[in-house]
Amino acid sequence: MIVDLFYGAAAIAMVVGALFVLLAAIGIVRFPDLYTRMHAASMAGSVGCGLILLAVALVSFELAVAVRAILGIGFLLLTTPVSAHLLARSSLHSSNDGGDVCVTNELSSEIKTQL
Repeated sequence: MIVDLFYGAAAIAMVVGALFVLLAAIGIVRFPDLYTRMHAASMAGSVGCGLILLAVALVSFELAVAVRAILGIGFLLLTTPVSAHLLARSSLHSSNDGGDVCVTNELSSEIKTQL
């Protein structure tokens, strides 16, 4: 009975996680500039992968696998925002104007003083 509950919860988490990963992939393809693509990849991708790892932790029925999956979720939640921030910062410092989508750059004066 409880095993079926875990399997059902894991199936739901797996499907929802896969949908989030699919939305992240569609966002990367469809969004016009680096910043919105990076947002789609970091937010939806980390939620999707976290849900898939949660499904693995629920279905494994082994403590070692569940702990590794939960540590993987923590690692994703800690590193994904940092990497997105570093990508945005390096794009901003590389004088990427953002094309036609980014109209204003409010940090341009601070960037010129830091260089």
